[in-house]
Amino acid sequence: MNIRSNEPFWLVKNGLLHTYPSLKENIICEVLIVGSGITGALMAHSMRKHGYDTVLIDKREIANGSSSATTSMLQYEIDVPLYKLTEMIGAQGAIASYKACKEAIYTLKDLVAEIASPCGFERKESLYFAGRRKDVSWLKTEFEARKTAGFGVSWLEKKEIKERYGILAEGGILSEDGGSVDAFCLAHDLLHYNAKKGLRVFDRTTLKKVKYEKNKVLVELETGLQITAEKVIYCTGYETQAMLPEKVVSLKSTYAMVSEKDHTLSPELENTLFWNTDTPYLYMRSTADGRLLVGGEDENFKNPGLRDALLGRKRDRLIKTLKTYLPDHQFVEDFCWCGTFGETKDGLPYIGAHPKFPNSYFVLGFGGNGITFSVAGMDIIPEMMKGRPGLLSHYFRFGR
Repeated sequence: MNIRSNEPFWLVKNGLLHTYPSLKENIICEVLIVGSGITGALMAHSMRKHGYDTVLIDKREIANGSSSATTSMLQYEIDVPLYKLTEMIGAQGAIASYKACKEAIYTLKDLVAEIASPCGFERKESLYFAGRRKDVSWLKTEFEARKTAGFGVSWLEKKEIKERYGILAEGGILSEDGGSVDAFCLAHDLLHYNAKKGLRVFDRTTLKKVKYEKNKVLVELETGLQITAEKVIYCTGYETQAMLPEKVVSLKSTYAMVSEKDHTLSPELENTLFWNTDTPYLYMRSTADGRLLVGGEDENFKNPGLRDALLGRKRDRLIKTLKTYLPDHQFVEDFCWCGTFGETKDGLPYIGAHPKFPNSYFVLGFGGNGITFSVAGMDIIPEMMKGRPGLLSHYFRFGR
């Protein structure tokens, strides 16, 4: 599946960071990770830290799937508001899911420092604002739910939002916990760091079929070669849907653009993530090199051709929408691209085992929190492998 179109900003900006060979012989390992995006890279780091002999493969070049197209906004806020998620799965699971995403931001901060990655990680605040007056009531309900749960939030009125950010809004929740990163760069840096410590990485290595045996998994590649592993961890995002017997995710197309370097961005705009209550919602943030990144205009995915054909029209609509909310800002487009992502009914990921796939685990961080969910998976999967499933493994399970 073609999961992005045009050359995303991150791919152009970073170029060819590190290269790896394709697999050319049969090999044996304890853990095989399928997928080299940010999720696979995080899981590889986790597996190596837990002492597993690990191999990672990808059918593409490293991180050339969704991780090259992501906007990499690091939020603890899940696409389903906390108060609604509480109604769906109960307060314990809802609050634990939100807190896991919050903790993930700081885990990433420490991880970036540990491997000395120049991936532009930045701590930011996050403003979730009401674009329309009718959304203020439920957004205030969400504010109270987060405040009661112990999150660092404050309510901003219309006037204060305009004065601080120049944004026309009816009110909003300002959260003190957020961040941003170049996920493409970070994925590369994680793999490079761990490859020097024994991780074996192979790109352009395509899985053809898998045989699940009692104590091992036999993976046959398109070349006819074989990988024998004790466990397999699938980090293949929404493309995983094709191998699952049940539907777990709906596919959406999203569109994004980034401005030229803009030295007029205010500190308030540079240090805050923004998203609104519209459906689909508008989101924006600054990049580490002083650009404004804007995205949205999501719609149901049909096929790559139709998605790509809408790129020009969607770009124009994004610019128009941005002007509606940020009328005094002069946005000069530099790059524009689109991609595909997955959306679940409760906004939560699928992380854990599946009854149809013995000796296998899945880390599928769907929605706007794919990166932070994947960070949570770094702890969830090792504990499951040791027979100690935690609280989140229940709420992120298949068949829920």
